[in-house]
Amino acid sequence: MLEVLSEHTGSVRPGRNLGGRTASAGVERRCRPAVPEHRRRVITARVRTWAVVAAAVLLLTGCGTGGGTWSPARELSYPPAPRQPVPAPAAEHAGDTGSVPIADLAQRGWLRDVSRRTEIPVRVLAAYAGASLRLAELEPGCGIGWNTLAGVGAVESVHGSYGGARAGTDGTVSPPIVGIPLDGSEGVAEIVDTDGGELDGDAEWDRAVGPMQFIPATWESWAQDGNLDGRADPHQIDDAALTAGLYLCRSGGDVTTDDGWEAALATYNRSVSYAHEVTDFAETYGA
Repeated sequence: MLEVLSEHTGSVRPGRNLGGRTASAGVERRCRPAVPEHRRRVITARVRTWAVVAAAVLLLTGCGTGGGTWSPARELSYPPAPRQPVPAPAAEHAGDTGSVPIADLAQRGWLRDVSRRTEIPVRVLAAYAGASLRLAELEPGCGIGWNTLAGVGAVESVHGSYGGARAGTDGTVSPPIVGIPLDGSEGVAEIVDTDGGELDGDAEWDRAVGPMQFIPATWESWAQDGNLDGRADPHQIDDAALTAGLYLCRSGGDVTTDDGWEAALATYNRSVSYAHEVTDFAETYGA
């Protein structure tokens, strides 16, 4: 039932436990109409069910880094790229995203409305939205939308809420979300410690950390300072979302294309079922 994951990231998605791991063509400058109430309820139910099932599977499997097969049909091919909306920036920050913490970039009204219909916490949504706006300037050929980062965040840690965690007003997710040791046991990648336990608290084996589930070596190579506090912290949602977005962009190129989308997700995690789950969330959130 288990499968070896990408060496870059891990997640708490059902059947796959905590383990080792960014616009233009798709830019949208206005918020689409709110999702009907019945659809909003579907989003909420899916995320809540996800959290319950994930916790149960983690307990039953001992937190291995492999992933269960959701459906044989889903393993046959990667899904097509979803649309990639980017919210309108707050007027005072339009055209100047680099000197402002990313959580301040999106319009407050947009954050309030989208959080209400998706039930993504406003503070976490601000990180996803701000990262997409920052990346529209940093990586103009990528086209990544806020909904892609939300899709990854939903699958990796239920938006930083796995195990009772939550993002504080400063964006720090607490208690920290830390995966199992990547010790080469059945269904688990073997990654000997690369950071002396600095990020994951384990000086023997690496573990995936934070709401976007990066392993220490990948974090060291790609870490971004999204909140401009002078340091990059995988447990801080702005830093984690911006890093995840940049990593996806540099891995896939134009993620508005099917080829770019596939390449980006395959680098983040090789599981095709994982790609479908992220895509499902991204489509629902971005509708």
